[in-house]
Amino acid sequence: MSDVAVPTGLNPKSRAWLPWVTTPALTAVLVVVWHLYVTWSGVSAFILPAPRAVWDAWMEMLVTPRVWQHTWMTVYATLAGFAWALVAGVALGVAIGRLRWLELTLNPFIVATQVLPKVALVPLFVVWFGFGLTAKVLVAAILAVFPILTNTALGVKSIEAGHRDVMLSINATRWQVFRRLELPSSLPYIVTGMEVGIVLALIGAIVGEYLGGSSGLGYLLIARMNAYETDGLFAVMIHMTLLGFVFYAAIGLTRRLLIPWHASAGTQG
Repeated sequence: MSDVAVPTGLNPKSRAWLPWVTTPALTAVLVVVWHLYVTWSGVSAFILPAPRAVWDAWMEMLVTPRVWQHTWMTVYATLAGFAWALVAGVALGVAIGRLRWLELTLNPFIVATQVLPKVALVPLFVVWFGFGLTAKVLVAAILAVFPILTNTALGVKSIEAGHRDVMLSINATRWQVFRRLELPSSLPYIVTGMEVGIVLALIGAIVGEYLGGSSGLGYLLIARMNAYETDGLFAVMIHMTLLGFVFYAAIGLTRRLLIPWHASAGTQG
């Protein structure tokens, strides 16, 4: 029986450009469907404004200095919470990955912090820390830490025992084992947790803002809702979405810089 070459799909170069073609195309289709529905259904602009009205509201919003102050507050709360989550998640993930007894001890508590609705913590944080940045940063950190922690622990546990035995056989210290073996081997897992964590940190910051704050995009969202400005409400949501894309793209760039040797950092697949 002769061998038949089976196509494996697009070449790597084509795959690299595919999102740059499909994303604008799908967005355009969505906008057209949205416009046609609003035009033909006669739905009230209060319920669903036309795409052009949302675009105009967003353009007007972008030239307002106060909006960029709100944006910066959200960016700061997100990055601060993400930074705390990254430090705590990696440190605790490495410890849990190394020590089975620690994983068994802490796992129920870690799961409990995740099944608890985070929105329920915001009023408590407001009581404890007031309406400032602290409550927002805490909510962002709590949401972001779990994927970073679990991915780090998985990365450490995925290291083959033989590799660690080789390091110990040459009298490597714990720090050397971590720096030379555990950290490089776990980086793909850690960065994957970071990609999820940065999005959750943004969500946490926004939730903290619209439930207990006087600044930030979450507060601006509630202000537009209370003013019955539906087109402005959509505009703020678009602004938030683009900010999330920027954060996610930054982590993608970090992946390419930290682990250029890994398959996930390239276009192959």
